[in-house]
Formats: sequence, C-alpha cells, structure tokens
Amino acid sequence: MIRAAVTGAAGRMGKTLIEAIYGSKELTLTAAFEQPGLSVIGADAGDLCGLGPLGVAISEDIKSEADKFDVLIDFSTPKSSMIGLSVCESTASALVVGTTGFSEDDLVLLDRAATKIPVVMAPNMSVGVNVLFKLIEAAAASLGDNFDVEVIEAHHRDKIDAPSGTAVRIGEILAGTMGRNLESDAVYGRQGAEGPRKTKTIGFETIRGGDIVGDHTVLFAGQGERLEITHRAQSRMNFAQGALRAAIFASNMSSGRYDMQDVLGLKD
Repeated sequence: MIRAAVTGAAGRMGKTLIEAIYGSKELTLTAAFEQPGLSVIGADAGDLCGLGPLGVAISEDIKSEADKFDVLIDFSTPKSSMIGLSVCESTASALVVGTTGFSEDDLVLLDRAATKIPVVMAPNMSVGVNVLFKLIEAAAASLGDNFDVEVIEAHHRDKIDAPSGTAVRIGEILAGTMGRNLESDAVYGRQGAEGPRKTKTIGFETIRGGDIVGDHTVLFAGQGERLEITHRAQSRMNFAQGALRAAIFASNMSSGRYDMQDVLGLKD
C-alpha cells in the first residue's frame, strides 16, 4: 500500500480526499494536516469525515511527520503547498498538487524540485476535464479564426481566485493551438461600449454563487452555427479520484514535472 498524506484535511476537498483514500485498494491514509491553531488539530481524520476512527490524528506540523508518507496530496493554498514541497524534497516523497494561484517564483521552485522528486501538478484533477482539454484543442485547431471563442466558468461562492485555474488552463490551450497571446488577447468580462469583438479575443466570463462545484464551457461561435463543449462537476469526488490516480502514478516515478495528461496517457 502507498502511504498517503493530505493537506487541508478539514476542508471540503480534504475530506473528500480522505474518503476516497479510505475506499482505495492501493493507498492508505497515514497523515493529515491542517493550518496551525484550528480546532480540528488532534482530531481523528476519519471521525472528522464521518468514517469512524482511522487512527490518523490531524497535525499542524508536517515537518515532524515527514517520514509517515510516500506521497503528499495537496489541495490547500500556495503558501502551504510550498511548505509541503520543501518537506517532500527533504524526504524524496512524491507530491500531487491541485492548488492554484501560484506566483512565478513558486513555479520556479516547483520546477526545481521536480528535478529531484516526482511532482504531478494540475489545475484540475478530474478525468473528464482533462479529456475536455484534448477536445477543445482538437476543436480549436479545426475551427481556427473562423469561430469566436469564449470560456465560461462557474463555481461556489467561497472560491477565492477568478477566473478558475481550470479556465486559465483552457485559455492557455486555446492560445497555444490558435497562435494567440493569452496575455494580450484575453478579455475578462465586458462592460460599456467596447465596440466590435476583435478576431483574436479569448473571452472569459466568471460566475460565483451558491454551492456550484465547478462548471466549465468553451463556446466556439461561428456564422450560423456554434459548438459548445461543457464539463460539469457534480461532486468533488471526481477530483479526488483523479488525484488518487495521480498519486499512484507519481509513486511509480523517480522524478519529473507531470500533469494529468501524463497520468491519463493523453499526450501525443
């Protein structure tokens, strides 16, 4: 069994990850972490998730339990992820990162660490979303500048970043496939008399409300027809199951920076 640890264990995604690991035949939960000072510190991770006691107490000190896991699954914050990265480097453990919002300096550190340890990093661990990435790449290559392209995403009211990391990744795929510059061609929302749409625009619309887990639609609008490719997450379990596949993949690698396209064998 692969020994797995989870950061952000008391959050919605953390609890879902613990539940998924509990049901796994290949991974076992051996450590769980949360921010220092939270009331859940010391609680049993299984009890917290309604699974009953698992014998894994939630800790605030990842460094003191660095020898307890083979792979760290991190859906937390960039600051917490960087601490986990440092610990994984020191113990040669694998790292699976679903956190978004990293700075350029953070990404440099992640790339540097990947020369020593396996790092799987993706803005969305969902199998379906990663198939969507392939579909929009194929559509963008075929439709080109004859179709306008818009990215519409919706998430729950508590999501911090906008647009979502998945939407940004969609924009990067579109820009790379269609020969555009995301930095200059992206338009984030519209208001007022902006004039006619520019041909190379990649538009982003963001919706935040309620408990929406995550919806992403890529709209290709042409003359007399339009194509919409949509993925809707119905629960966080799909992200968790993808993260577990990533953890198993990473545990079998020696080093390198990977994404879910590598994990799922979707790269050409």
